[in-house]
Amino acid sequence: MGFGDVFDYVDGKVDWMAAGLPTEGTNAALPRGGSIARKDAPTCHLDENLGDVQARVRAAGRNACVVVNRERVVLGLLREKELGGDPERKIDEVMRPGPSTFRPFVLATELAKVMSEHELPNAPITTSDGRLVGLVLREDAEQAARESQAAHEAST
Repeated sequence: MGFGDVFDYVDGKVDWMAAGLPTEGTNAALPRGGSIARKDAPTCHLDENLGDVQARVRAAGRNACVVVNRERVVLGLLREKELGGDPERKIDEVMRPGPSTFRPFVLATELAKVMSEHELPNAPITTSDGRLVGLVLREDAEQAARESQAAHEAST
């Protein structure tokens, strides 16, 4: 039939998209969490001192840090409130455990809606096994949603 290499991905389409892998079709061009997430989001580990992390986050010009393990599985999140704490404390004492996360395939419009409704300034984007893809900022999700809506209106 003229096909080159063909693979049978048995875990399914949703798992494929959750891993942030490319898709095709009419909705493939819509902005999604994986494409708008900040891949350079600061990260830290449970055993670090908050003071070291505060300095690193400030140097990066950010106001949040994702707490991960050695395999980059998301364990927690530090936002402005936690980052303003006592520099001598350990990350595991001050972090927000089990933060709300999204998969890379979630549409920017859905991200913007949920983040606005729950007043989330940012949220980690993770693979289906919990590994960090990046950190999406609410303003980035809202901007992508506006652009997507404008493009949709222009095409109809």
